[in-house]
Amino acid sequence: MQQLCTSSGDFLIGLESTETAAFSQPVTFREYAVFYVADGKGVFYSDFGAFPFEGPTLLFATPLQLISMKSKTVFPIRFLRFHGDFYCIEYHRKEVACNGLLFNNIYLEPSVVLTDREIGIIERIQDDIADELRQPEPAEMVLRAYLQLFLAKASQLKIKSLNNPIHAIPRDESMEQFKQLLEQHYLELRKPHEYASLLAMSPNTLTKRCRRYFKKSPSALIQERFILEAKKQLHLTRKSIKEIAWALKFEDEFYFSRVFKKFTNISPQAFRDQTGISIVADLSM
Repeated sequence: MQQLCTSSGDFLIGLESTETAAFSQPVTFREYAVFYVADGKGVFYSDFGAFPFEGPTLLFATPLQLISMKSKTVFPIRFLRFHGDFYCIEYHRKEVACNGLLFNNIYLEPSVVLTDREIGIIERIQDDIADELRQPEPAEMVLRAYLQLFLAKASQLKIKSLNNPIHAIPRDESMEQFKQLLEQHYLELRKPHEYASLLAMSPNTLTKRCRRYFKKSPSALIQERFILEAKKQLHLTRKSIKEIAWALKFEDEFYFSRVFKKFTNISPQAFRDQTGISIVADLSM
């Protein structure tokens, strides 16, 4: 892997050419990750979801997500990672618009399908990153600029694909309403049948339509929404674990820690230690 680290050896950004076999078993990374698949197809597993893909495509993962890939054949992929301390997507949200679009969105597939022309654009930016990383003393400012361009372009392509009627999934107003209800009540309502009741449909109908529309079960979405909020509070604030547990409607921090670890395989404190606290935490104080 070509990479840039701090003087103390902490990873900042890296680019690696590897194969899907490297992700046949679930793995996690402390950094944001982007996988470029030029050719080949399989299934990308990311925490609660399973997403079929076919190259050329980009696949995205957030820090400490449990990810893996399954495919009938082994094919090459290009694997870009960057730490939040190197490039804070929350801080640069206006420039790249990737947070909530490429990363940290439980309702969208974590992928961008590329056209032949877009392949050239993405590969050229990756080549520029690789060339800079090969320098005897890679320039952080140059690498941040290339990374910002890469994420901005990927965000632009994602928006373009969402607006393309050819690829758009027929809108399901009931599922859009479920999404709104989940955003409003995820701290209080933790059972699928509670949302089914609000939508005046059976739990079985909710499950079928949710799987078809979001490619996840209602239970998975409910769990993932809670975990996403917990991760945000751990990464984007300086609240104590006890304060975060209270904000998320838990009676004590120990029960919160058990629930968080059940779904992430890591404790809240370990998650914070490995991902760090974003500069956004201090800017919002």
